[in-house]
Amino acid sequence: MTDRQTSIELQRDCVATVIPGGDKITLQSGDQVRVTQSLGGSFTVTTSRGYLARIDGTDADALGLEPPRVADQPTTSGEFALEDVFKQLRTVFDPEIPVNVVDLGLIYSCEAHLLPAGGHRVEIKMSMTAPGCGMGDVLREDAIARVQEVSGVTEVDVELVWDPPWGPELMSEATKLELGML
Repeated sequence: MTDRQTSIELQRDCVATVIPGGDKITLQSGDQVRVTQSLGGSFTVTTSRGYLARIDGTDADALGLEPPRVADQPTTSGEFALEDVFKQLRTVFDPEIPVNVVDLGLIYSCEAHLLPAGGHRVEIKMSMTAPGCGMGDVLREDAIARVQEVSGVTEVDVELVWDPPWGPELMSEATKLELGML
């Protein structure tokens, strides 16, 4: 990955999501950006206009880069395991803070239910760091896509909830330490 000080000229137009608003914009070929984060299959960039935007890994070529690697897929014997769901959720990253949604404390509950026809329905309640965060639907879709890759998962429902409100006390101890909050 390039460092945060290196400016990159976009090699083609690409769609990006403004952070934290969630609005879609098109960044133009020739625009200058700086990559601030490349985690969980996407890039967070600072544009020449000074705002943050998220570029999907499928548009890595617009940056002249390789798609960011998503963490290793869970290895299972084909059997469903809730720990594999959490492993996948740990590959979904907040675009502003380089921390995954589990360690950030955004996953309020995660339950699996065996379906009569076979397979499991996974139901997740997830929050955002702020109620006005427009990235909720983006992270929700990331979570759904990753959990659907787990063996034995047939259905996934991710509900965005705001009660209780998220606070830094919900972060894992390791995350607090990493962010200098301990």
